[in-house]
Amino acid sequence: MIVVTRLNGGQIGVNPDLVQRIDSAPDTILSLIDGTKYIVVESMDEVIARINEHRASILARAREIQSSPYMELVPDLPEEVDEASAAPLAPAVPIRPRSI
Repeated sequence: MIVVTRLNGGQIGVNPDLVQRIDSAPDTILSLIDGTKYIVVESMDEVIARINEHRASILARAREIQSSPYMELVPDLPEEVDEASAAPLAPAVPIRPRSI
């Protein structure tokens, strides 16, 4: 989540993965993928910087976890899957429409 400030002074947390568009005319408007719009005090550049920092922190945390001594406890996954040993798929069963 990134924290932004609404025009009334209240702060809200926004999931940056849901931001579809950021407009700046003259207020900064965050448009989410579900159509929700938020007018915020921060500039477009500032919001973009916060989103970039958030994503960079996720990548940095993932690297920390991978280099953690606890990762030695996790067994390695096989590189390839032997298709011959995979369980066969069940045959598809057609579904009949209900009569009304």
